[in-house]
Amino acid sequence: MNIQLLGCVELHAADRKLVSISPAVGLLLAALAWSPNIFVSDQDVIDRIWEARPPLHPRNALYTLATRLRKALHTTNAEHGSCEVVRRQSGYVLAVEDETVDTYRFRALARKARSLAFRGEQEAALDLYEEAVAQWHGDPLCGIDATWAEAARATLRHEWRSVLLTSAELGLRLNRHNDYLPQLHDLVALHPHDERAVGLLMLALYQSGRVDEALLCFQTIRGKLIDALGDEPGPELRALHERILLRNQHTPSGPPRLDTLIQEPTGTLSIV
Repeated sequence: MNIQLLGCVELHAADRKLVSISPAVGLLLAALAWSPNIFVSDQDVIDRIWEARPPLHPRNALYTLATRLRKALHTTNAEHGSCEVVRRQSGYVLAVEDETVDTYRFRALARKARSLAFRGEQEAALDLYEEAVAQWHGDPLCGIDATWAEAARATLRHEWRSVLLTSAELGLRLNRHNDYLPQLHDLVALHPHDERAVGLLMLALYQSGRVDEALLCFQTIRGKLIDALGDEPGPELRALHERILLRNQHTPSGPPRLDTLIQEPTGTLSIV
């Protein structure tokens, strides 16, 4: 079974078949699955589902939704473990194996990847980072217009960007720059003032032999930062730009080597 929050809220059976649930039941599923195996009070659930516009009898409505969600869950796990909406005094708990919820899987994979990278197992770490990113199927909690959902989206978007940047950095170190160019282009388009993302894009372009485009990236973010903040890019990005200029002046034609550009004794990219 799979509970999807990283995209539109969906419930999938063990055979990956989509289980049909109403939008209101989906709201309840999201409200409980955001905190699996943790007690959520009736009032908090009501606020998450209806916010400032609750029905006339909100607790009765909540009880009805919980009953419908139980029926939907029972159709998915008759032979594959337990997932229950458990009633506690004045609240509910979604009792479920953590791995059932995609947000848990995403975070667990990212933690394991960081641990492997710390131990120097870069290939294995990159595989797990890519598996973590693959858990995403769109904007988290898509279509849920509520304060708690927007706060959750902001948190998850930040985590996604961090994982994507770290995996791109590993990919560049493993000479897989072409694999990460599209993702870095998209990320810079979404976050044009993110100097870490721009620096990685510059490195990927440089590593691909597209030095002029790498230098243009710097000029583009420099112009945007001056217009928006009245300030220059940070020292790390400026230093990276200078090193690319120097290498471009003294390197013969052909794809440049990343290790000739990055000479950090700590083994980390200078723009991080």
